[in-house]
Amino acid sequence: MNITDVKEVIANPKIPTLSPGDTVKVRQKVVEGEKTRIQAFQGVVIKVHNCGSGTSFTVRRISYSVGVERTFPIYSPMIEGVEVVRHGKVRRAKLYYLRGLSSRASRLKEKRIEKFGEDIKPVKPEPEAVALDAAAAQAPAVAAPVAETPVTETK
Repeated sequence: MNITDVKEVIANPKIPTLSPGDTVKVRQKVVEGEKTRIQAFQGVVIKVHNCGSGTSFTVRRISYSVGVERTFPIYSPMIEGVEVVRHGKVRRAKLYYLRGLSSRASRLKEKRIEKFGEDIKPVKPEPEAVALDAAAAQAPAVAAPVAETPVTETK
């Protein structure tokens, strides 16, 4: 019997698609007594475990010269949100090799991603500017007059 047979599992809409190498800031609800607060945890995603309702991701960071790893379930209601700070350029699915490196050596190169969505659109030139440029291209070029230099005779 699987948990999905008993209850329908709904993904948290506040969690974007993650991949290993991404630097993320995870905001998680923390309950202390009767009070609830939000605590942020920023680090590199070293593992994404896809397993239906048990899907989780592991984030690693260096805190006071000690490596700290936390595993967050994707379907947890305690996750307030996940923000992708930057995308890392990696060639592996599991980045366990970062555990043996120092904080300086464990830095990953950034992968540039250009998105053509609602926020970023290609800029089209205005029709008036195009008409002026076309008219300037068709007009013959007028040669500028050349200034004559006086010729002096010497005997």
